[in-house]
Amino acid sequence: QVQLVESGGGLVQAGGSLRLSCVASERTFNWNGWFRQAPGKEREFVATIRFNGVGTYYADSVKGRFTISRDNAKNTVHLQMNSLKPEDTAVYYCAGNVNALGDPRFRQGYTYWGQGTQVTVSS
Repeated sequence: QVQLVESGGGLVQAGGSLRLSCVASERTFNWNGWFRQAPGKEREFVATIRFNGVGTYYADSVKGRFTISRDNAKNTVHLQMNSLKPEDTAVYYCAGNVNALGDPRFRQGYTYWGQGTQVTVSS
């Protein structure tokens, strides 16, 4: 069973930064993504990166502020979050997509999920 474990969440003031990490038990995914879910809202796409690190997608709400990267030698994906806003407050989930086709921004394409890490941005 493939496992994904997130870390790096916490409490930060608006304008601050956090770096999330996701370690996979093995490298089997075509895409590694980050999603987030705020209280009372649906889980939404944040960013994703292809297995070779070349292809990336970002939600419009985080473009220019968040950067996704990966270290395949360590089976790790990072999400660097800068200029954080209170509306970024959510539980952030790491996810793995084994599909070679389809839009990697859609949640339905992700089969494996981590437990989530809380990010809270205070105003």
